[in-house]
Amino acid sequence: MKTLQFTLLLLFTLLTTLVSAQTATIKGLVFDENNKPISGVNVVAGDSGTLTTFEGAYILEIPSNQDVTIVFSYMGFKDARLTLNLKPNEDFEFNPTLSVSIEQIGVVEIDIKKRKRVEGITSLTPETIRRIPGANAGVENVLQSFGGVNANNELSTQYAVRGGNYDENLVYVNEIEVYRPFLIRSGQQEGLSFVNSDLTSSVDFSAGGFQAKFGDKLSSVLDITYRRPTSFEASLDASLLGASVSVGGKSKSGRLTGIVGLRYRDNSLFVNAKETETNFRPKFADAQTYLTYKVSSKFELGILGNVSINDYQYEPLTRQTNFGTLADPRALLVFYEGQEEDRYNTYFGALKGTYAVSDNYTAKFIGSIYQTTEKEYYDILAQYLLGEVNTNIGDENLGEVEFAEGIGGQLTHARNDLDALIMNFQHKGIYDIKDSRIEYGIKYTREDIRDRIQEYEIIDSAGFSIRPPLEDYANDQPYEAYDSPIVPYTTIRAQNDVQISRISGFAQWSKRTTLGNNELYLNAGVRAQNWNVSGEGIKSTTQTVFSPRAQITLKPDWDMDMLFRLSGGFYHQPPFYRELRDSTGTVRPGVKAQQSIHIVFGNDYSFDLWERPFTLNSEVYYKSLTDVNPYTLENVRIRYRANNNAIAYAYGVDLRLAGEFVPGTESWVSFGYLKTEENIDDRGYIFRPTDQRLKFGVLFQDYVKIIPDLKMYLNMVYNTGLPGGSPSYADPYNFQTRLNDYKRADLGVSYVLIHDKKRKDSGIFKSFKELTIGAEIFNIFDVQNSITNTFVRDVYTKVQYAIPNYLTPRVFNVRITSRF
Repeated sequence: MKTLQFTLLLLFTLLTTLVSAQTATIKGLVFDENNKPISGVNVVAGDSGTLTTFEGAYILEIPSNQDVTIVFSYMGFKDARLTLNLKPNEDFEFNPTLSVSIEQIGVVEIDIKKRKRVEGITSLTPETIRRIPGANAGVENVLQSFGGVNANNELSTQYAVRGGNYDENLVYVNEIEVYRPFLIRSGQQEGLSFVNSDLTSSVDFSAGGFQAKFGDKLSSVLDITYRRPTSFEASLDASLLGASVSVGGKSKSGRLTGIVGLRYRDNSLFVNAKETETNFRPKFADAQTYLTYKVSSKFELGILGNVSINDYQYEPLTRQTNFGTLADPRALLVFYEGQEEDRYNTYFGALKGTYAVSDNYTAKFIGSIYQTTEKEYYDILAQYLLGEVNTNIGDENLGEVEFAEGIGGQLTHARNDLDALIMNFQHKGIYDIKDSRIEYGIKYTREDIRDRIQEYEIIDSAGFSIRPPLEDYANDQPYEAYDSPIVPYTTIRAQNDVQISRISGFAQWSKRTTLGNNELYLNAGVRAQNWNVSGEGIKSTTQTVFSPRAQITLKPDWDMDMLFRLSGGFYHQPPFYRELRDSTGTVRPGVKAQQSIHIVFGNDYSFDLWERPFTLNSEVYYKSLTDVNPYTLENVRIRYRANNNAIAYAYGVDLRLAGEFVPGTESWVSFGYLKTEENIDDRGYIFRPTDQRLKFGVLFQDYVKIIPDLKMYLNMVYNTGLPGGSPSYADPYNFQTRLNDYKRADLGVSYVLIHDKKRKDSGIFKSFKELTIGAEIFNIFDVQNSITNTFVRDVYTKVQYAIPNYLTPRVFNVRITSRF
């Protein structure tokens, strides 16, 4: 009998779980015309309904994957209606205003997702971003699973898109452009991304062919929106990598909303697992806030603030890297003295005013200020042995270096300081005329940079590495006496005081129309920017560029839900300070804007598979680049030649199949092919540093059917090897080799102890809305990936070895998340 009862209970649980998985949630606040919350409003959807609370709040579950009409009614007010079609488990926020001055508010149809498809924008849900595991979890971690996005360093939040580099991507938070520190050289120094996923309500990404309303960059746009709380909320996320907490709420009047997030990160879990034994004391912390205040029914103020403190202290002790083959095993053994102390402090504040002048015209005013103070101080002496490895199984010295073929030393020194202040003032307008929309904007930017660079590297043994490959240091011994002076292997000394003033603007027109029975969307616009570079000892230089862009999207009147999109135009990237500074630290104000003629053809096909929704996104693209500013890439540090002496091209295809591979979850599989080459000084085409030929990405979510609260998240990436690994300042035409392929898989498993349907009514857990515990395994197959090489030369055989600098091995992490 007990077995029968248990079986019936289990079947009932499975049935209710299955039913609940096919619902979605709508919530929000209901206001009157004076922006005051209304209590007791009837919120009805079919046979289900609820009443708003004293604060005007409501929450209602509705069926998913079907059109549902929600009716808001209250005596003395006209009804408001909303028609939705939500995915399973999707949360939607809607805050209606009930009116007594008109007969009917009418039916409101939500077409935001459709509009983004038309514009070629990919949208990500905040829940997916927060749940997917990664060494540097967040928005950038999820982007790395896209076909056209390249990021071969799991400790870095920087990414390259379709052959571009890390400096070619726009990032906006609530329409406010954000910046990142300048001097960071390696992924383990970065710490935190600017974007706080705990505060995020929506994430939009475009990998190319974006509209004129977005700024002057060559590659991509990441558009983040921070949310506005509808009631008190709080969250906590803690793991061995750090912690984050957020708190948000809304005033009783509903005019003021605010959310605050605090984060702390410690990368020592990864660094201490690497081949280099270290004393590592990092401190990465930041605080962010987003506030809104509704001054009147037509005017609203928004405030975005951020303070970030990154303190990186690193003291390497020893390192042993095994390489070579089974028949000829080799090892590099290094003993270190000295340490590195870096500090990156950034401060950011922005004020945004939105004024609804009329029903058709909205004006926006944005002002922001960003300051970064950065320092890099290090003195590290490395003494090394290069030799053969003991391979005798059972020997007590197994794996140790037995015979040294090269002995030498290296001293690296830096005293780098940077202070940058960037101010922006912007006005934007939106004017709707029937089926058309006109958008415009004008922006003034002032950049004030003070920079001191003092770096050198000394190598005291010819067996460690070759001299810089410069003609002045050609060594023809023993045929000719070598009389070149003894100089450091590399040395940079410069002090710059630079001011850059920019005036930019855009205007664009959009129209939704029909072509026969087919839907047609048109967009055309132009951007312009004028900039002036001046400073101490710098000849003032002024330049101007214009960037026309267009987009056309056709949705045929077919039974299949399919649309075709063609977009492109001229994309310019006026140089930022880093692009003006060459490898010697000298600022060259005459550097031109890099130009890209970009053409993108896309197709979106939405269909049902296994009675669940799927979408296949396909894009083919081509870029023709002129006035290219060549650069070298070392880990994540970019060094430009500050000379427009190259042309380049890039072409490829990106595919992404996304949908509910498991009911109620979002997963996708992506593929990308890319080829990009550059021609420097008309010497012929060679690989660009981000020539990532093949890319496969898998992001998969699942749960145990009989235990739906037990969930699994998998993030897998495969990239073919990047070009690179050449010694510093080497001629790239002499080093056209590739690094090894990048292969990585991260796995997360979690169990939801408490959620909306499993709440505790008493005890210490009664205040929890959600409580989840989990474990994560990073690099589950323990693949030895590398992003750079150390070049060592055998003094006896004169063979030069490229010794990989390995990234993180397999690492375990535990994690707990909660929501109140």
